[in-house]
Amino acid sequence: MTNELLSLLEIPAIDEKARSEAKRRVDSLTKPLGSLGRLEDLGVALAGMTGRVTPTLERKVIFTVAGDHGVVREGVSAFPQEVTAQMVLNFLRGGAAINVLARAASAEVLVVDAGVAADLPKADGLIRVKLKAGTENMAQGPAMSPGEAQGIVEEGFRLFKRIHAARAIDVVGLGEMGIGNTTASAALAAALLNVEASLVSGRGTGLTDGQLSKKIQVIDQALKLNRPDSKDPMDCLAKVGGFEIGCLAGITLAAASARVPVVMDGFISTVAAFLAYRISPAVKPFLIAAHRSVEPGHSLLLNALELRPLLELQMRLGEGTGAALAFQILEASVRILSEMATFSEAQVSEGTP
Repeated sequence: MTNELLSLLEIPAIDEKARSEAKRRVDSLTKPLGSLGRLEDLGVALAGMTGRVTPTLERKVIFTVAGDHGVVREGVSAFPQEVTAQMVLNFLRGGAAINVLARAASAEVLVVDAGVAADLPKADGLIRVKLKAGTENMAQGPAMSPGEAQGIVEEGFRLFKRIHAARAIDVVGLGEMGIGNTTASAALAAALLNVEASLVSGRGTGLTDGQLSKKIQVIDQALKLNRPDSKDPMDCLAKVGGFEIGCLAGITLAAASARVPVVMDGFISTVAAFLAYRISPAVKPFLIAAHRSVEPGHSLLLNALELRPLLELQMRLGEGTGAALAFQILEASVRILSEMATFSEAQVSEGTP
């Protein structure tokens, strides 16, 4: 990131006063102490993130960011590359799973073209931050140049700042779309965590055993060829990452700097959030894990971030679907804080310690 952008990246600490006051309030509500389990913890955590004892989550936004990957030419996906553009159009028409689940959560979906390998038609609701029509084939060389990697993170950062300034966002969800992006995400996770590709590589869109083996071989080839520096997150992004991943990392950094909680979806969005964490560790307290994907690399990343997901639903779709489901749990947690009566307010006798 440029010095100019880094100077804008002032991520605040958790507001301990708001957190403590929220904890006192939740402990005084008309229920046995701790009886609402993680709902209580989540409400208290959101108070600390936002700096508000009784936060509200009226403005829920999911950024579904799309990008294509040159590595699909190696046969690592069960679907052809043109599906990325086709699904972007489906998002815009409101017919995808993310649209359905976002409507159920009263959330807005913002569809972002961060590097789709097609000239998408102008459409209401489509945001363009594209620097290039997809990455290069990382099995044959770097996925992108250092300037492109830096540029797409900055585009994501500025995008969130622009949307947040226009209509204040209370909570943000991370979503993505891109044929081949589980391959790029696995390569990036392997590079950042400094682990073998086989430990973070899964079936993605439904690969057979043979296809999965080929996918791991391709990732190994890309890592050996490009030699990403595990201590340099931007080097890792440039060599084996994706444009949608970099854009989501920039969104994560900007959201944390504005005290906006960030809800990660599955494996790919968690790779993006982990990249943001490696750029600036101060983002970590603002991250919430929606669910645990069946992709094996997801658990490794969640462990590295010391996060426990809210849901275990065997999901692996992406798009932000897990974040949309988690929004409803977050909404419940803050409503408990703001709408439930305390023992004194309800004139109910408290139990003995």
